[in-house]
Amino acid sequence: MSKLALPDSSLTFPGKSNQSTAGCWFDDACILDMDYFVKTISGIKSKGVRADLIGSIIVHYASKWLPDLSSDAAEKGPASLEESSPESVTASWMKKRFFVETLVGILPPERDSIPCNFLLRLLRTANMVGVEPSYRAEVEKRISWQLDQASLKELMIPSFSHTCGTLLDVELVIRLVKRFAGLDEGTRSGIAVVKVAKLVDCYLAEAALDTNLSLDEFIALGAALPSHARAMDDGLYRAIDTYLKAHPGVSKQDRKVLCRLIDCRKLSPEASLHAAQNERLPVRAVIQVLFSEQTKLNRHVDWSGSFSGMRSPNAAGHEPPARCLSKREINAQQMEIKKLKEELLRVQSQCLAMQMQMEKLMDKKKGFFRWRKLGIMPSLKSSVSVFERIEEDREANFGTQTPTDIKAKLVRGRTTLPKWRKTMS
Repeated sequence: MSKLALPDSSLTFPGKSNQSTAGCWFDDACILDMDYFVKTISGIKSKGVRADLIGSIIVHYASKWLPDLSSDAAEKGPASLEESSPESVTASWMKKRFFVETLVGILPPERDSIPCNFLLRLLRTANMVGVEPSYRAEVEKRISWQLDQASLKELMIPSFSHTCGTLLDVELVIRLVKRFAGLDEGTRSGIAVVKVAKLVDCYLAEAALDTNLSLDEFIALGAALPSHARAMDDGLYRAIDTYLKAHPGVSKQDRKVLCRLIDCRKLSPEASLHAAQNERLPVRAVIQVLFSEQTKLNRHVDWSGSFSGMRSPNAAGHEPPARCLSKREINAQQMEIKKLKEELLRVQSQCLAMQMQMEKLMDKKKGFFRWRKLGIMPSLKSSVSVFERIEEDREANFGTQTPTDIKAKLVRGRTTLPKWRKTMS
């Protein structure tokens, strides 16, 4: 009997209870022969075995052969490539590359047949040993199908390219997210999009610590998903704030472009309060946050008023007794009052600063502008009237006097001063 003539019991796994038996069988028969394993997988596929079971067999075998593909990298199999015959590093890497390319070639074509985290570890090893681009593209395509199942730990693949200056392979993650966003609406659910958005925000917060991460890469990854993918923008705001901390040299214009990724209406009250006090954000972004919070507060007040107006009076014509507020409602009202006080103090300080600036400008430029046309604040009317009178006098005198009269007047003023001093003496 040849090697391919396997008993039917070894090819039929009706339930998950036989997975341990299958694992032991592969440990004994297939772990030392790659060609034999490929032929065996082909025979199993021809028998009509489920794709998820074939995927579990491939994952088990690959983890035994190459411990880098295992979820626990410290646990090495008895027949791993590192513990084989003492060979050169180049020969070991070539063997790993052949093994990875062979694994990619026998993966089941069905979706969700291979766990996403295993595919990410396979892609990391493929980038490390330098497999052919076609094999990497195939793995990336499979990962994009189920990117919502990925974990942040496995997604943080280091960059093995000499041309890339970042520690993490950000360009790879951008390709994966764009592939996922380009899938049909029927193939990806709304929950999957929300999960990927949270994953991207967490990845951006980690990648933003790298000083070599460019602004274009950050914006490309942050804007790879549609706007409806994020129910809240708190994670994206945290990533942007982390990027601005790690890159203090970002220009004002670039900060404005970066803050356009955030929708102020999707910020929580805590994030809005932090953004309003964040000195790293441009002034326009802070004003938008304050305006958004003010709009939310007005809507809340309008809703409360409409709700109270819907209550009908009782038969006696008296208002019903007000119910006691719960502790949670009292705390919420206290928080709103506190936020309103803080916003009021901030607006008052800004108004005071603007008033001081206007007074300085008036002191510097008195005599060149007609302040009545500028709509000055009421507190400055007295100063404006003085400047207007001075200006009107100058205009009246300037129209009646000639340059010769002005010069004679100045001469008389200089000559009369010593006489006055002599009379006083």
